[in-house]
Amino acid sequence: MNHDGTSLAHLAVAFALCAVIGLEREYRQKSAGLRTHVLVGLGSALFMLVSKYGFADMLGLPGVGLDPSRVAAQIVSGIGFIGGGLIFVRRDAVRGLTTAASVWLAASIGAAAGSGLLVLAAAVTAAYLLVAFAFPVLARRLPRSPSESVLLHVSYLDGRGLLRDIVRECTGAGFHVAGLRTAGCPPTDASPAQVGVLLELSGNGVHDELVPRLSDREGITEVALLQDEAD
Repeated sequence: MNHDGTSLAHLAVAFALCAVIGLEREYRQKSAGLRTHVLVGLGSALFMLVSKYGFADMLGLPGVGLDPSRVAAQIVSGIGFIGGGLIFVRRDAVRGLTTAASVWLAASIGAAAGSGLLVLAAAVTAAYLLVAFAFPVLARRLPRSPSESVLLHVSYLDGRGLLRDIVRECTGAGFHVAGLRTAGCPPTDASPAQVGVLLELSGNGVHDELVPRLSDREGITEVALLQDEAD
């Protein structure tokens, strides 16, 4: 039986669904983006199709027994080397977990599409989008742990003694300054000398209120709350 038409349709579905996940990772400028997710999903779908149809000419031969589920099991374990390469530790914080999980999920979606479970593949892709876009909004509404730290970057004009005021503003807003790093920027014809400071803050203060309070101070040129995501 010729399965080429059906197989191509399954590959196309795997391509499209994994591209959706890849575009979300690409939008967030993660290390594994559109190309990685599409290739992982497409490869997984092809492996499943090979497992289903690639040995049809062997069926019925004496002593030949085929188990298509073995290929799926190897996809699950084999994709781990890509995920392991995306996870790293920086200053006791783990990074890349969400991206590694999305690659693993893309492999499962590709395998499902290759197996013909198109509705399940589409449903899992929709669930991923819900997790990727809705859950961060929900997480930001949850109260922060006092031990959780965030990074705040502030640039200000040099020579005005503003660093003391910045630290005082942060502590007055309910934060504890757990770490501080500065770097000077030499003056140019277009701008005077500036200093950039990266503050690691912890505590129960409200970050959305601290940023405008610092931005309104004379001599401060930029304030940015860095999204220190694990993915």
